[in-house]
Amino acid sequence: MEYIYAALVLHNAGKEVTEEAVTAVLAAAGIEVEDSRVKALIAALDGVDIEEAVAKAAAAPVAAAAAPAAAAAAPVEEEVEEEEEEDEEGGMAGLGALFG
Repeated sequence: MEYIYAALVLHNAGKEVTEEAVTAVLAAAGIEVEDSRVKALIAALDGVDIEEAVAKAAAAPVAAAAAPAAAAAAPVEEEVEEEEEEDEEGGMAGLGALFG
């Protein structure tokens, strides 16, 4: 994650995201830099519009979080209704026993 953060810091500062720059940011933070990971990051970012990627990533969790929350609420309501029906049936059977 810290490699991506370094690239984002550079981008946010208006600097070019290069192997040397990412390495310098990571080294300044006291992180032991793996050259292969830096090269992989730079290769993965080739041709990527970082502003667009950040905007999409910021919007995606909100939309994704809304769907599971709505889906999770529905089964709880169904379970409560089922329990109420069972209680009513049990109560009716008890009343029938009183009147024989």
